[in-house]
Amino acid sequence: MDPTPVPVLRVALPVPLPREFDYLPPPDGPAPGAGWVGCRVRVPFGRGDGEMVGVVVAVGQADADPASLKPARERLDASPLLRGELLETLRWAAGYYHAPLGEVLATALPGLLRAGQPLPDTRQSAWQATAAGREVAAAPGRPGRPRELLQLLGVQPMAEDALDRQLPGWRPAARSLLARGLVEPVLLEPAAIVAPPVASPPEPTPAQAGAMAALRGAQGFQPVLLEGVTGSGKTEVYLQAIADCLAAGRQALVLVPEIGLTPQALARFRARLGVPVAAFHSGLSDGERARAWVDMAEGRARVLVGTRSAVFCPMVEPGLLVVDEEHDGSYKQQDGVRYHARDLALVRASKLGVPVILGSATPSLESLHNALCGRYLHLRLGQRAGGATPPRVRVVDVRKRPLADGLSAELLDAVGACLARGEQALVFKNRRGYAPVLICHDCGWSAHCRRCDAAMTVHAGGRRLICHHCGARATPPNACPDCASLALQPQGAGTERIEHALAARFPEARLVRVDRETTRRRDALGQHLASLGDEPGILVGTQILAKGHDLPRLTLVAVVGVDEGLFSADFRAGEKLAQLLIQVAGRAGRAALPGEVLLQTHHPDHPLLGTLLNGGYPAVAALALAEREAAAFPPYAHLALLRADAGTEAAVNEFLREAHAAFPAREGVRANSPMPAPMARRAGRARGQLLLDASQRAPLHAALREWLPLLRAMRSARRVRWSLDVDPTDLY
Repeated sequence: MDPTPVPVLRVALPVPLPREFDYLPPPDGPAPGAGWVGCRVRVPFGRGDGEMVGVVVAVGQADADPASLKPARERLDASPLLRGELLETLRWAAGYYHAPLGEVLATALPGLLRAGQPLPDTRQSAWQATAAGREVAAAPGRPGRPRELLQLLGVQPMAEDALDRQLPGWRPAARSLLARGLVEPVLLEPAAIVAPPVASPPEPTPAQAGAMAALRGAQGFQPVLLEGVTGSGKTEVYLQAIADCLAAGRQALVLVPEIGLTPQALARFRARLGVPVAAFHSGLSDGERARAWVDMAEGRARVLVGTRSAVFCPMVEPGLLVVDEEHDGSYKQQDGVRYHARDLALVRASKLGVPVILGSATPSLESLHNALCGRYLHLRLGQRAGGATPPRVRVVDVRKRPLADGLSAELLDAVGACLARGEQALVFKNRRGYAPVLICHDCGWSAHCRRCDAAMTVHAGGRRLICHHCGARATPPNACPDCASLALQPQGAGTERIEHALAARFPEARLVRVDRETTRRRDALGQHLASLGDEPGILVGTQILAKGHDLPRLTLVAVVGVDEGLFSADFRAGEKLAQLLIQVAGRAGRAALPGEVLLQTHHPDHPLLGTLLNGGYPAVAALALAEREAAAFPPYAHLALLRADAGTEAAVNEFLREAHAAFPAREGVRANSPMPAPMARRAGRARGQLLLDASQRAPLHAALREWLPLLRAMRSARRVRWSLDVDPTDLY
């Protein structure tokens, strides 16, 4: 007789191998069955006492002799953590992006759960007044922040995030009251947390009312492209759709592109929806992210607002997904599993059978193409809400005109006039630092990074050089290394230099710089904007300021450095520049005050600018789609990019040559010749790439499935780091 079959656990581990691993169940655990699938297990892996945390993806029969298998050491979850639609979506993502399932599953889990930690305590940190504190709060006393806090907590316990909203800067007062025994920290069950009051919604515009009615009529899976000019009230449509979702007893998941936008979105959502709104982004602690993930998985959280990785949060009672600023490049993961959060949101909505709203003033050409083909419901908001008018746009031709630190006299005069009216101006430059490069005026030498094919950026007013690609730092030389000249000069202007120039020109004005250097701390962006308030002043910033922020007193937007995006080898450059210009211009004149936009350029006759000024983004998109179709670029083609880097150029070239030769011939799929990456050396490593294109997705993916095992078997692959990017957004 055959021996009784031994059931084994098939475990996906976070390793770069396209396979699962078989383990026997733990000796003291329950018998393997369907209830194991989706649970985390701790298993031995590697040499010695090495171990890893993986996810059980199947229970079946062993491929090898069961006697040769090791038992798992521990089952970490009483019930499956990944199940149903989410597990199905993750399997789909592993197949579509050709990534190991174990790495995809690990990407979907918050860091604490990925590391094998137990499910977090989902009670929220809160504070309440003690009996003595309530007596003090009821008696007359000296006004101040401690008394304000004590009176708030004397009414009811309050969660820390609610205190952050209602009484900013409360923590020092809490420490003082705690030392006096007047308040105490507590943990509250989610049901004990009082939701914020519900603010009354504004009267919708006719376009908003039409969009809301169309969304209420959507049944089951329905992708919706909500295209609305900046300031047209797209967020109001989201809020009403989420309110309808909550009224039906369902959960909503909202994706935003930047961490900086999350506090503003949370404040508005919490004020309107009447339920606690969870947050999920990398600015939170590991514990906070894990709690939000588990709260969504267990149905306690009804609305979650988060950045790219929030697309993996479970939804047990799904009702709606929203992707705000759907065109934004930050939704694409650029390392590890190279997924696109917008595309995964569409896949999840399809599997869940719920609507998904893609909102943007400047939709990606892929989404716009799908809408024009009838695959998406296309809703348009063509007018600004509240009676606000579009800003007046003016091109400033700076050819043959003197520039002071990159700023024209006309631009400076416009900023001065704006301040004189008691309003606010935004000077936009999408380059941080003091200057892009340090050069010798006598011989032309420039300060380049020794590890990258790139110039080092000048920072700290010329006292420091930093490579924005690898992070290398250096002190500027006192004299030119080539000719010993002392004529070393920073060339060009970044936000830091513009800030210095404006401070010298307008010494009395309030001036705030917003870029990566000034917004590293949590909530730094919100604090910077709050410091400006409604006072006259100047904002200097990069693309961090280009989207999502509503500044009622901002009436002037001056864009410095349009020219960088007009002449780029990237086929997406025109689309990206038009989106950026429209988004940043949309910050001006969003309330009752009229707005003005200045575009400073050396190329006022460039066709892209002419099309944008005369026809707006729809005209640019229509022209770009026609060009893409003629050139067979996305969305009329599908791409995959094989990237490789190594310590030597020879190793990269050998691998890419062998990879190109091994590519399986398949009709409709083309493997272009290997070539150096646009930045051929980065962080001391040589870089190259091989681009694949196809007119249809299916043949491309069939070729990739056949090709990847051949790549992994190549000896030359062991001497390089290589990765595959399906649907790349950047070809570098």
